[in-house]
Amino acid sequence: MGTSIFKPTTEYTAEDFSFVMATNLESAFHLSQLAHPLLKASGSGSIVLISSAAGVVHVNVGSIYGATKGAMNQLARNLACEWASDNIRTNSVCPWYITTPLSNDFFDEEFKKEAVRTTPMGRVGEANEVSPLVAFLCLPSASYITGQTICVDGGATVNGFSFKTMP
Repeated sequence: MGTSIFKPTTEYTAEDFSFVMATNLESAFHLSQLAHPLLKASGSGSIVLISSAAGVVHVNVGSIYGATKGAMNQLARNLACEWASDNIRTNSVCPWYITTPLSNDFFDEEFKKEAVRTTPMGRVGEANEVSPLVAFLCLPSASYITGQTICVDGGATVNGFSFKTMP
């Protein structure tokens, strides 16, 4: 998930912007930089960035959060092209609402109901529905998959969001 600050865009401060950017985007960028030599030396590396459905479509979770996740998806595409010659694949996984201890504490019941309502599968996801995709993208059987943004969202991003409430 990263971090987000829930407020109208006009109310964000420079500090809010810097904090969310550093937590969500800069950390992924710098960790990828640090991992590059090790992944290159392995002869077959894989980076999987955990983004969000908010990086693919508009979600009422804060404009900066969505911007960082969209930038993370683009980072995955750029690294996929730049580092392909080093045998490093980079992909981005974009979960929608996933039940975790953090999300349970972070989102109120009204938000959870709206998440279920806007998801074609009629439920929120579980962590064990995201982790197998991440594991697969790291395996040799995914050796020709790079630069992809894959949503794990019960169909929510193709259904469109029409939230009535914001957390």
